[in-house]
Amino acid sequence: MICALGSAVCFGTASVLQAVAARATTPGKGSGLDPRLLLQVLKQWRYLLGLTLDALGFLLELVALRSLPLYAVGAALAASLAVTAVVAARVLHVRLSRAEWLAVAVVCGGLAMIGLASGAEGHRTGSSALRIGILAAALAVLACGALAGRLPGRARAATLGLGAGLGFGVVEVSVRLIDVFSVSSVSSISSLSALLTNPAVYALLLGGGAAFLLLTSAFQRGSVTAATAGMVIGESIGPALVGVAWLGDRTRPGLAPLAAAGFALAVAGALVLARFGEVPGEGGGEGHPTEGRGLDAVEEP
Repeated sequence: MICALGSAVCFGTASVLQAVAARATTPGKGSGLDPRLLLQVLKQWRYLLGLTLDALGFLLELVALRSLPLYAVGAALAASLAVTAVVAARVLHVRLSRAEWLAVAVVCGGLAMIGLASGAEGHRTGSSALRIGILAAALAVLACGALAGRLPGRARAATLGLGAGLGFGVVEVSVRLIDVFSVSSVSSISSLSALLTNPAVYALLLGGGAAFLLLTSAFQRGSVTAATAGMVIGESIGPALVGVAWLGDRTRPGLAPLAAAGFALAVAGALVLARFGEVPGEGGGEGHPTEGRGLDAVEEP
């Protein structure tokens, strides 16, 4: 759980840095999977620092995913929005309302409930059908991104955000479906062959890559409050359901209601804080005036 929370801190801080960098680039057009956008933001030092934090967060997430149920890790990752809100308040001098401070407290309380109720991760490794299915899901995220960039306004933002969340969810599930994941386990030819023929490996790479492109596009293209909410839903609810239904994730005996309530509170609190997916920009972004208290109301530092 410490690793899961550390991952949320890394991801939440990286979001502030990457959002500012993304808005400093020329707006993209057409597909939501625009590699040119990624090349532009990679020239921004804030984005590179954010990527470094993302890499550290991903390593911590891997440790958590090998030890905790997916619903616990998903809720902790949703809490990254609470981290983003607090970082924005401290570093960018964004003022949080009482309701938003309450939402931060709700997220923390929900995570505490999950920590008390969660059992060990399920020991099922998943069927071949599930591995193929998760690869199909990754391909679907790619297709979704290719079409989402052509949608209008908030529909585009919501679809890009949901697609990014589903991509991150694919990564979470894929880690659990890869049996030979450590470096030492690929020392033999047979183990290496098993790794390279596992569809979950390619699902992890495709899902993660697509998620980064979609999220960058959502950050860069106007208002992304709806996109951030979609990302939270996609990366938390889907993996949690897969973990319980197919991978054997369970709670401690008799504490399932506590875990369910904690999960709901953590996700709900994160959704209240979804506006902190907003980024600085002239005019506050598409459909949002600059008079708000979100990141869109802050001058780029």
